[in-house]
Amino acid sequence: MAGGLALLLAPAKAEEGIAIPAPALDEPANGSSETAVLAGGCFWGVQGVFQHVTGVRNAVSGYAGGDKQTAQYETVGTGSTGHAESVKITFDPRKISYGQILQIYFSVAHDPTQLNRQGPDSGTQYRSAIFPVTAEQAMVAKAYIAQLDGAKTFDRAIATKVEPGHAFYPAEGYHQDFLALNPTYPYIVYNDLPKIENLKRLFPGSYRSDPVLVSEAKASN
Repeated sequence: MAGGLALLLAPAKAEEGIAIPAPALDEPANGSSETAVLAGGCFWGVQGVFQHVTGVRNAVSGYAGGDKQTAQYETVGTGSTGHAESVKITFDPRKISYGQILQIYFSVAHDPTQLNRQGPDSGTQYRSAIFPVTAEQAMVAKAYIAQLDGAKTFDRAIATKVEPGHAFYPAEGYHQDFLALNPTYPYIVYNDLPKIENLKRLFPGSYRSDPVLVSEAKASN
């Protein structure tokens, strides 16, 4: 991703995924629909993971952290816009909680200890960040980071920042459903398909074999 296609085959250790405790503080299941906005490196893989999670109704790749006028792939790729490649996840809180979304995010969707990079991609646009849409989400996210750091769940401190007050802007159409539509793409094979396998292994009760696609979500609305 970073620097165009030149880094598609750059050396990078595939995500291994680790079992982590559930959040001690979580939201109650209020209503039938909620959204979460998460950034964890290239949005292809993060979107792909959550498209395979039971209770998720849609997962859209996009940008958060900067202004609307700079929410474009090539511009965001300069690393100067404040944006991070992000995914907006719409889910049913009666089936999966916000805290459980974060558990998957920290466990298999990315490595939260990497600062301004993921695998072969580097720059602030690939940072680990949570963009809470409510004060309650911000509280749950901060408490969970403190819980995991306090328990020394990872071998390094979590680099994830909680960044409230930012709008989400959908990415270009060719980025949507990228993992599902391009399962043999070298970057996907090496960096992202292992994340799907880790989701299946670590969260078998939350794994769905058929991904929920952006194209299908739009058609059903």
